[in-house]
Amino acid sequence: MSRERDELRELVEQLPEHEIPVALADVRRHLSSASALRWPPAFFGAGRAGRSDVAARSRELLEEGFGEPR
Repeated sequence: MSRERDELRELVEQLPEHEIPVALADVRRHLSSASALRWPPAFFGAGRAGRSDVAARSRELLEEGFGEPR
């Protein structure tokens, strides 16, 4: 178990009972937003290059100025 997880457990044990619901709600909200992130995102792979060697040519494309304003 990590030190951070141990520390979190210790801090939770120190919380007054009346603050537990608020802390629990915050943790649940954090977990639900983290699980909502999907990989790959919906737009991933949306572009088409018309070529199959784009990854192999990435260095060459960047040297040509790909992604820089014209």
